[in-house]
Amino acid sequence: MGDKTPLSVVIIVKNEEKRIADCLESVTWADEIIVVDDMSSDKTVEIARRYTDKVFQRKMEIEGIHRNYAYSLAGNEWVLSLDADEKVSPGLRDEIIKVVTQGTDAEVSACRRDSSQKDEIRHCVVFAIPLRNYIGDYWVRWGGWYPAYKDRLFRKGRFRYEEVDVHPRPIYEGRCGRLKGEIIHYSYEDFGELVDSLNGQTSKEAQKWAMTGRKMSLAKALWRAADRFIRSFISKKGYKDGVVGLMVAWNSGLYQILSYAKYWESDAKSKA
Repeated sequence: MGDKTPLSVVIIVKNEEKRIADCLESVTWADEIIVVDDMSSDKTVEIARRYTDKVFQRKMEIEGIHRNYAYSLAGNEWVLSLDADEKVSPGLRDEIIKVVTQGTDAEVSACRRDSSQKDEIRHCVVFAIPLRNYIGDYWVRWGGWYPAYKDRLFRKGRFRYEEVDVHPRPIYEGRCGRLKGEIIHYSYEDFGELVDSLNGQTSKEAQKWAMTGRKMSLAKALWRAADRFIRSFISKKGYKDGVVGLMVAWNSGLYQILSYAKYWESDAKSKA
């Protein structure tokens, strides 16, 4: 493709020897690839060093802090954030190259919410990118899993994450545009991995509730569980994905119940 694009691709990894090569292969057109490894015990670092000499090892303790550190290493104005189980589609690659190399024209086109805003030309500081999520070989199209936009392309120094350990929120000032090209996300290898991930996620969620002083009750947890299931399976048409949609919706509801159970357990132990 000729000269490489002035873009910093930042990838957060841990024990991803099976998937990291596909991720890295999809961004070889960028002129800087940064891999921040959370002390992997497999061949992740060895594989990453075949693609870039900018491989750093750092223990992740708080996700938001870890991600902000990783982005601080970027040398370019534009940063693309990826995880090891993701890769950039050809269509997204072409869009990003236009944004980074053509500047204002591409940004204004993507930022503008409607044609009536021609006089309100502003630069985007962030672009949201649709994720095409897979469980195994199955593309999950419904239940809120697609297009599942995430803020992933941004200007360095204008974007950061909330420094918390569970679901950190993006923080920025300025306009956010949307791109059409997709990040391909291999979310889970199978249902077993989907369910296994629930354990770690709910433990962190329960800890977050306790640390922030959030008051939760069984009634509220049950209501939220039912609400999440109904929204995923019915309102967002998860039923169209059949068994996969049912598992996604069930997992969403169970997340609330299991988080509450761990929160209650922790509270009971602290009072004992």
